[in-house]
Amino acid sequence: MGFPGFSAGLDPPHDSAPSRKDHRVMFNTFERMVAFRYLRARRQEGFVSVIAIFSLLGIALGVATLIIVMSVMNGFRADLLGRILGLNGDLGVYAVSGPLANYQIAARKVDEISGVTAAIPIVEGQVMATTDRGAAGALVRGIAPQDLRQLRLVSAHIVGGSLDDFGDDGIAIGYRLAIRLGAAVGDPVTLISPQGTATVFGTMPRLKTYHIAALFDVGMYEYDNSYIYVPLAAAQIFFRVPDAASYLQVFVSDPDQVWRQSRAIAAAFDEHVRIADWQQANSSLFNAVEIERNVMFLILTLIIVVAAFNIISSMIMMVKDKGRDIAILRTMGASRGMVLRIFMLSGASIGIVGTMAGLVLGVAFTRNIEAIREFVQNIVGVNLFSAEIYFFTRIPARIDWSEVGAVVLMALALSFLATLYPSWRAARLDPVEALRYE
Repeated sequence: MGFPGFSAGLDPPHDSAPSRKDHRVMFNTFERMVAFRYLRARRQEGFVSVIAIFSLLGIALGVATLIIVMSVMNGFRADLLGRILGLNGDLGVYAVSGPLANYQIAARKVDEISGVTAAIPIVEGQVMATTDRGAAGALVRGIAPQDLRQLRLVSAHIVGGSLDDFGDDGIAIGYRLAIRLGAAVGDPVTLISPQGTATVFGTMPRLKTYHIAALFDVGMYEYDNSYIYVPLAAAQIFFRVPDAASYLQVFVSDPDQVWRQSRAIAAAFDEHVRIADWQQANSSLFNAVEIERNVMFLILTLIIVVAAFNIISSMIMMVKDKGRDIAILRTMGASRGMVLRIFMLSGASIGIVGTMAGLVLGVAFTRNIEAIREFVQNIVGVNLFSAEIYFFTRIPARIDWSEVGAVVLMALALSFLATLYPSWRAARLDPVEALRYE
């Protein structure tokens, strides 16, 4: 009597039964052969069954989607952190009230603290920037020319002009702000301060005309659209804070350990300064990003869970369909453990192939996500990643291989667990009951 679903050339059971050597491996040759035959469609079709295909696609899409989304979230956080710290520093050292006097002495004192890489005096204020073609609100930061060149996020992203001309009345502004103002390199820009000058006729706003020496593009909309860098001496005169700074912008070697330098600075100034680190200044933003990242992980994990349930349903249907085969195998000497392993291998192979396919798809998509965005954007004619909404001018993506490994292991574990109950049902099948009505 032949085995339904087997080819006519299948060797007799006594020849295919596992030898003593086969017991040393988890799945012997006969079990692997039967398991893979069960994954093939009936009749003479050479394709995997429809149910197995959908189960495999579900696992693959779930793994790929989870890898892509988590990589984008990682890239978003890393780029956001890099740009915020690159322009704002890891720490801000302020006077308890008013501007920071004796800022040069304070900067030298902070520079001597272990772990501090730079302490830059900053004069800051809000202004209205105007040209003959437009006006816009802006944030002015006064900084020494040599310090601006050390600020790599700005100096390495000059898209017009040169920082060699930054000084006296030469300023650097974000290129998006220049577009709003209709200005280019060399054009005059008038800055108007809301803190006016008292006269006999009332309070008159202070204004000063500068010339654009350089345009920068740091890749973050907020900064490119509103920041203006002015030489420190000119900013002190404009904002009327001679021999003082608004605060010290401090950079450290390890931003995650910024609390060490914060304590050391507080001790060095005997608690006579106010210190704000990047975690305090941006806590709400980064907490929101972390919460969104965790929620996305949980939601997308459900895709893999649903795919695992598809494996369970397909395996249960397979066990029901192969009841006669299982009974014949049992009557010809196959143990319950052998039947259990056959169906476990059938279901697990779907999860393994699907997980590996999802891994390859997810990594390939992540590495080329910006090219894919531009391709789709050119086809549909719609801006799919507006800088005004998403802060950045490109989609950031960073693959965390430890995270990818965790996703793969989770998918494999769920796929394996999905095979346990159907395989146990197959192993518990009574041969007499299965063949009674055959």
